[in-house]
Amino acid sequence: MAAPGERLPLRANALSWLVLSLVLIVADQWTKQIVLAHLVEGVPVPVIDGWLNWTLAFNTGAAFSFLADAGGWQRWGFSILAVVISAVLTLWLARTPRRDWLTALPLALVVGGALGNLIDRLRFGHVVDFVQVYHDSWAFPAFNIADSAISVGAVLLAAASLRSGKGEGAAR
Repeated sequence: MAAPGERLPLRANALSWLVLSLVLIVADQWTKQIVLAHLVEGVPVPVIDGWLNWTLAFNTGAAFSFLADAGGWQRWGFSILAVVISAVLTLWLARTPRRDWLTALPLALVVGGALGNLIDRLRFGHVVDFVQVYHDSWAFPAFNIADSAISVGAVLLAAASLRSGKGEGAAR
């Protein structure tokens, strides 16, 4: 990683990983268009009986519908948050060596997911969710490709952070 405030030459930094973010945004928006055209809100379509449905849901909040009933401010609050987080992570990519895929991959996943859901908030005022995992009476909240990218990216980033922390501790 570059020293604080130091930029890597364009060819050496990890900004090219934003192509993955773009692919995620396109896939996310494409699947949401299909879902909006073919599903009815709240009517599940079984994919794997007893485990997985396509179920159209609209989320005005954040993960797990957090603040969904907050009165409307959350649309713009979460939109601003997505822009700020994406900008910070893009700057992090600019300071990350391209070969450092353990850092670049999760950053690109979170950026793609955040911007995918941002597009929904700006277009519709809510996020379009459609994947429902359940079993018996238990059901995980519906989610989408963008949510999956954010979740996987956050877990990978935490794992990379823990891993690098162990390496630094061992070297001392």
